Amino acid sequence: MICQTTIARPTAISGIGLHTGQRINMTLRPADAGVGIVFHRQMGDRKVSIEATSANVVDTRLATVIAKGDARVSTVEHLLAALAAYGVDNLHIDIDGPEVPIMDGSSAPFVSVIEEAGLTRHSTSRKILAIRKPVTVIDGEKRVSIIPSRFFRITFDIAFQHPCIALQKRSVKVTPSGFRKDLAPARTFGFLKDVEMLKAAGLARGGSLENAIVVDDEKILNPEGLRFQDEFVRHKILDAIGDLSLIGYPILGHVRAFKAGHEVNHLLVEKILDTPDSWQLLEFSEDDVKAALQMAPAFATDLAFSKA
Repeated sequence: MICQTTIARPTAISGIGLHTGQRINMTLRPADAGVGIVFHRQMGDRKVSIEATSANVVDTRLATVIAKGDARVSTVEHLLAALAAYGVDNLHIDIDGPEVPIMDGSSAPFVSVIEEAGLTRHSTSRKILAIRKPVTVIDGEKRVSIIPSRFFRITFDIAFQHPCIALQKRSVKVTPSGFRKDLAPARTFGFLKDVEMLKAAGLARGGSLENAIVVDDEKILNPEGLRFQDEFVRHKILDAIGDLSLIGYPILGHVRAFKAGHEVNHLLVEKILDTPDSWQLLEFSEDDVKAALQMAPAFATDLAFSKA
């Protein structure tokens, strides 16, 4: 069978929170099958557990925020994207602050700690959410849909009236190796005028050119420039992978997005869950994979990638 996974050994990572500017420490620990991804937020002398599921999303304006009661964890999408791409089903995440550290603004540091910790398989089979009927969310100019596919693919278009961004489009099949090489290093980005406004409001206190691409009206301010020519759309895909992982299962479907962001990504997850006739949970045995390999090699390969 295709089994659920967790990390093989505990690992830790620390960094600055984008909005608080505080030093935040996280420890990632193995979890039993069926636990899911759970954040354990330290709140003074108590600890609050927050499952990384759509039901716990409370804000999507500046980042994806999950909460339970007064305990919140913000900017979860970059870490969740790395976990989803690597097929990590179950994990405990101890965190002593209100947001996942921004690190360099990408998922690359989280990929590094996942690879350092290694993966291990449970004996329990993995369930996969396969899209059977198209689902679409439209919010003004923003649009995101998902259609049936043999694997998890995201096609994303962005359009900004800025000479450094303009129109960008990219389509990727989500796999561990592809994520590590083509998506994980892509950094979050913002406009200088918005950063100044956020800092005036007491936010983005930890923001700098070391953890985000910042553009003014004409140019990129980071002295090192871009990591990819289309780094902006690559990061949007990265965000979408993290946001969509809050559905609670690996996905088989092709996401098509135009000008989408955290809010629309979350609305798509909610709409999928609210229309159960649009999807089916699949559980694959080794025989299922062998049969699929004979009929459609790409399909079987993608179903089995988390076993590598």
